[in-house]
Amino acid sequence: MNQIITDEKYMRRCLQLARNGIHSARPNPMVGCVIVVPQGQSASGKACETECGGRIIGEGYHIRCGEGHAEVNAFASVRPADEHLLPQATVYVSLEPCSHYGKTPPCADLIVSKHVRRVVVGTVDPFAKVQGRGIDRLRQAGIDVTVGVLEQECRELNKRFFTFHQQHRPYIILKWAQTANGYLDDNFHPLAISTPFTQMLSHRLRADEDAIVVGRVTDEREHPALTVRRWSGRNPRRFVLSKDYSIEQLVNDCVAGNIQSLIVEGGAKTHESFIDADLWDEIRVETAPITVKRGTEACPLPPNIVVKSREVYDQNVIITYQRT
Repeated sequence: MNQIITDEKYMRRCLQLARNGIHSARPNPMVGCVIVVPQGQSASGKACETECGGRIIGEGYHIRCGEGHAEVNAFASVRPADEHLLPQATVYVSLEPCSHYGKTPPCADLIVSKHVRRVVVGTVDPFAKVQGRGIDRLRQAGIDVTVGVLEQECRELNKRFFTFHQQHRPYIILKWAQTANGYLDDNFHPLAISTPFTQMLSHRLRADEDAIVVGRVTDEREHPALTVRRWSGRNPRRFVLSKDYSIEQLVNDCVAGNIQSLIVEGGAKTHESFIDADLWDEIRVETAPITVKRGTEACPLPPNIVVKSREVYDQNVIITYQRT
């Protein structure tokens, strides 16, 4: 099988594993690791038995912050009977192995100690204490390292982590529901635009993100709970913008509190203020097939956007936009 196809195959498995840590790994990134015996290889370099060729002998993911990383869990899953295959194995990992002592020892050193022949990395870690040092450590030990396999998918998986460490702010999602003719309410009174199912999707989104913010007017008028009551998971941290609490202060507080993602569910003025400040990464708009005569108009979309996804539920259309 072509090496590129093979590498992508096992990296996709890493991504599948990594997603299991979406709620528990935070604020650490989601990472998956797979250990594979190359086709036709054995510890002695001779032809391996058919049942050994091209099979996964270990896999794992980062389950919880402060506990073993994906590489540690993958090596721990290798059966004693397969440990002699490690010197001829390829280790696939969706994010560069760490090279520093944090709450756990460096994974790069662990990999070196196992004498594997090759490591395939999805993308470089943007964290200041890593940033290529893990890859350098592996190469200095004589290990063949390939970097950038399914890099876009690997970066997308940890978009919150990358944004936080590269731009020093949380990943920001602007979100609102509107009528077919672009209003957020009916004659300035609350209007049920979302369906029970799309409300559940909104609560799932809340469970995936660290914090949520609304404007003062929305908070006083609607008293939103901003919880995940229609889904499972932890509630996002709640913020309310006011004259005494600016967007700049909010972003600074998020950075100080290691809050890596933020949903903005405020009214039109709140959304417009984030767009004007160029503080957004995704815009999620739900449109219902209903119209009203007057009310609060939805915030105009910025010009530098493209459609990321389009979904239809109960006749409501949810479009997610991202930057061009």
